[in-house]
Amino acid sequence: MKKLNIRDLDTQEHLGEHSHDDGHNHSSPEEASNFRTYLPAIFSFVMLMIGIAVDYFDAIPFFKGWVRIVWYTIAYIPVGFPVIKEGWNSIKNGDFFTEFLLMSIATLGAFAIGEYPEGVAVMLFYAVGELFQQAAVNRAKGNIKALLDVRPNEALVSRNGDFISVHPETVAIGEKIQVRVGEKVPLDGILLSDKGSFNTAALTGESKPDTLQKGASVFAGSINLDGVIELETSKEFKDSSIARILDMVQNATARKSKTELFIRKFARVYTPIVVFLAIGLTLLPYFFVDDYVLRDWLYRALIFLVISCPCALVISIPLGYFGGLGAASRNGILFKGASFLDAMTKVNTVVMDKTGTVTKGVFKIKEVVNSSTFPETEFMQYLMAMEEQSNHPIAKAILEYKAEGADFEATDVSEVAGKGLKGTVNGKTVLVGNKALMASNNIEVPSETDNIIESIVMVAIEGKFAGYVTIADELKEDAHQAIKQIRESGISKIIMLSGDKDSITQKVAKELGVDWAKGGLLPEDKLNEVEKLKEQPDTKVAFIGDGINDAPVLAASGVGIAMGGLGSDVAIETADVIIQNDQPSKIARAIKIGRSTRSIVWQNIALAFGVKIIVLILGAGGLATMWEAVFADVGVALLAILNAVRLQKMKWN
Repeated sequence: MKKLNIRDLDTQEHLGEHSHDDGHNHSSPEEASNFRTYLPAIFSFVMLMIGIAVDYFDAIPFFKGWVRIVWYTIAYIPVGFPVIKEGWNSIKNGDFFTEFLLMSIATLGAFAIGEYPEGVAVMLFYAVGELFQQAAVNRAKGNIKALLDVRPNEALVSRNGDFISVHPETVAIGEKIQVRVGEKVPLDGILLSDKGSFNTAALTGESKPDTLQKGASVFAGSINLDGVIELETSKEFKDSSIARILDMVQNATARKSKTELFIRKFARVYTPIVVFLAIGLTLLPYFFVDDYVLRDWLYRALIFLVISCPCALVISIPLGYFGGLGAASRNGILFKGASFLDAMTKVNTVVMDKTGTVTKGVFKIKEVVNSSTFPETEFMQYLMAMEEQSNHPIAKAILEYKAEGADFEATDVSEVAGKGLKGTVNGKTVLVGNKALMASNNIEVPSETDNIIESIVMVAIEGKFAGYVTIADELKEDAHQAIKQIRESGISKIIMLSGDKDSITQKVAKELGVDWAKGGLLPEDKLNEVEKLKEQPDTKVAFIGDGINDAPVLAASGVGIAMGGLGSDVAIETADVIIQNDQPSKIARAIKIGRSTRSIVWQNIALAFGVKIIVLILGAGGLATMWEAVFADVGVALLAILNAVRLQKMKWN
C-alpha cells in the first residue's frame, strides 16, 4: 500500500454527505470511472477462485504445467503489475525499501517456488486494501474546495458619462464607482454620497452596522445596506483591505508546521530491517542446519515478508481517523483533515471571537425603560411609528418588537444627521435618537444612561424624556454551556478577542466567565495576540471565529475552528474545523472526539504490532504458511475496522 501521509487526508470523505442531491440516482461519469478502478481486482479475484476450485477438485486434467502457470500469471498481472511498476519507480528515485518492494519480492518469490495461488492471493489482498484506502482519500479530496477568494469580481465604474461593469483590477485610484444595495464594495474608497450604511462585520467583527457620512473611508468587502452609493477609489485592487487580509491568510498558512507522520518515519526504518531479516532467514540456516533445503527456507522468508508488510498497520491508522471524522460529521463538526483530530487532543488554550461565535450577530431589543407618563406599550408604539420611516438596521430590530394596541403613524419625519429622527406622532412632537439629539433639544437625560454599554435609542415626547431602549447582539443559547464544557474537557485558559468595542467585549466575557478578553482589535491585532500566546512554552492554541477578519488567525493557530452556518466563506475555507450549526457547545464535543479517535488509533497500532510479532515468530519457525500469513494480515485490518466502528456508536453528549 502506498505510504500513507495522514496529512493527505486533508479532509474527510464524508463531506460528500453534504453535497446537493435532487432526490434521484444518476450514474455519473465519475461513478463509472470509480467502477473501472475496481475491475482489475474483480478480474483477479474471479481468476484466482476458478484456479483454486480447479486445483482442489482436479476438475480439468490439463490444468497443470504451463497452463496452470499462465492462468495464475494472468490472474496476477492486473493487481501485481501496478505494484511492481510503483516499486521500480521508487527504486529509480532512490527509495529502495518500500512496501511495494516487499510485496513484489514476496509474490514473485512465491511464483518462483511454484506457490502460484498464494502469490496471486497476497497481491490481491494488498490491492484491495489499497483500493479501500484510495477510495476514501480520493473522495475526501474531491469534496474540498480551494481557498475561496471573496474579493468582488465586478465594479461599476464611471467612464464616458456612464457606469460600466469592469473587473476591479482595472479600476485606477481616483475613479468613481457605484455600489448598489446588497453588493460588496469592490475597492477601498472615499464616500461621495451624503451617507451610507455598511455591514463591516466580516472585516472588523463589529456587530453594529456602520453608518458613514460623506467623505468617510469605506473598505472593500463591506456590504452596502441602504441605497445606491458612489465612492472615489483610494487604493488599487491589490492593496484593498480584503486583499491584505487574504495575503495574511496565505502567509499564516505557510507558517503552519507540517509534521512528518509516524508511519512514514517508521517505514523508513522498518522496511529495510524486514528485507535484510528475510535474506538472513533464507541464507543463514545453511550454516547451522544439517538438512538445509533452499526452497523451504525461501518459502519461510517469503511468509516472513508477507506478515511483516505494514499493510494492516497502514490501513489501521486511517481507519481510526476516518471513524473519528465520521463521528464528528454526524455531530455537525467537519474536520478538514485527520491530522486536526490529533491536533485537537493537544489544545490547552482556546481563543474565541465574540460576534457570530458566542453571540448571534443580529440585533435584538435587550431592555425597554419607559417613564411613568407613558406605559411600555404606548411608549413602544411612538418609537416604532418613527422607526418605520428609517431603513437603519437598528430600526429594523426595533420594529421586530411586538406591541399591542392600535398602530401609531408618524408624519413630517426628518433625519437629524448623525443624531436621529424628528417627527410628529398623534399630533405630538417626537424625537428618537442618541444623547446628542436630546442635548441639542435641551432635553434632560437620566444619568443612568451614561453607564450603558450597549447601543441606546432615546425617545422624547413633547419635549420631555420618555424613555429608551437598549439594542444588543444577544448571546447564543448554548454560549454558557459551551464555556462550561470547554473547561470540563480540560482546557486551562479561555480568551476572547474581538473587533467589537472593548466595553461590550469585556461585558460579554465577564458574563460568560472567560479568563481574559480584549476588544477593538483589527485582524492583524488578533493575529499578533495569538502569535504571542503561541510563543509561550507548552501552549497549544485553538482559535474560534467566523468573519473574514478571523481568517488570518484561524490559519495561524494550532487548530482553527470556524462557525459554518453564518461564518464568512474565507473563514470556513481557512479553518481546520467547521462547526456546521454555529453552536459553540460543539467545540468541547470536537475535543472529546479527537481524544477518543487518538486512543482508537493507538489501539489499532498496538493490535497490528502485537499480531504481526506473534505470526512472524510462527512463520520463522515454519509453523505458518503463506495463506495463514495473508489472513493474519487481513484479520488485523478487520479487527482495526471493528475497533474504529466503535467511534460511530459512541455518545458524545
